Amino acid sequence: MNRIEILRGKLPENACALITSDVNRRYFTGMKSSAGTLVIFKKNAYLIIDSRYFEKASDIVTDCDVILQKRLYEQISELIAENHAECVWVESDTLTLSDFAALRENIKGAGSFNSSSDLSRIIHEMRMIKTDEEIKLIEHAQRIAEYALQETLNFIKEGVTEKEIALTLNNYMLRNGADDLSFETIALCGSTTSMPHGVPSERTVKKGDFVLMDFGAVYEGYHSDMTRTVAVGDVSEEMERVYSVVLEAQNRTINAAAEGIKGKRLDQVARDFISANGYGDYFGHGLGHCVGMEIHEAPCANTRDETVLRENMVITVEPGIYLPKKFGVRIEDFVVIKQNSCYNLTNAPKNLIKL
Repeated sequence: MNRIEILRGKLPENACALITSDVNRRYFTGMKSSAGTLVIFKKNAYLIIDSRYFEKASDIVTDCDVILQKRLYEQISELIAENHAECVWVESDTLTLSDFAALRENIKGAGSFNSSSDLSRIIHEMRMIKTDEEIKLIEHAQRIAEYALQETLNFIKEGVTEKEIALTLNNYMLRNGADDLSFETIALCGSTTSMPHGVPSERTVKKGDFVLMDFGAVYEGYHSDMTRTVAVGDVSEEMERVYSVVLEAQNRTINAAAEGIKGKRLDQVARDFISANGYGDYFGHGLGHCVGMEIHEAPCANTRDETVLRENMVITVEPGIYLPKKFGVRIEDFVVIKQNSCYNLTNAPKNLIKL
């Protein structure tokens, strides 16, 4: 059963779902575009798309009728009348207030509009569970990122800047198969590694520094995500200890990851170990988040998320310790949840690398 059919099966008899967000439109049609409206009814589905994409959509989109966009609101109104829809459901998580107002003003024939979270919730729940094909694409994106790390380790040395490290990672990913970057690459050194999402600057690497890199590649619409912290030369005993605590926290958490555990409980495994070693006040962010067509997807593993993890969810495991004005360590893998364990998509070494 294709994704549009699954969504249709979840709609009420007289409902019409409008999907306008780029990522969800791609999820349901398999086609990347910056415009287009999916109109899905209980028995029929249509993609209304303008002339820039019409030829391509006609060739590759197979699970719905492709219509050339001329007068969008009139075309949607006509489809609503033909399919006897009484309520229009919209994506509350992504539709702006102004766009929603325009829909309500210009679409005729709909008895009501459902602007609650119903449609977005259904789509999020569908996207939470990855197919085997989706996991293969995510894994391919991860291999691209790992190659970039391997090559960048040969570049890192005393005197190079954070910006140069980030640019090197980006260059290797984009030249070796990445369609895009998962997010703006983080590359930090020395005391700036204590900032979990610091911005690369002209700061230069010095001997005895940690270098923290958080990055990922996009392949065929699917993201990877990883963080590695490496040392340039010898580091202090405190730095070695913090690194070992983060690594052990991550290993314990990965060993606990399996279908049935709550995101909140998975976070607690790492947080309890870090706290027991005296660094509980220095792990401020959540343990992880799901990854797929977006870099941050639901559910999360943090102190609040009660979601029970299910098989084939893909979630990051990224504990960290950040000592202000001194240094920070984060180690991030991401795993596929299985019935009694998990499968780690990340192959890059985790023992402390000293360059």
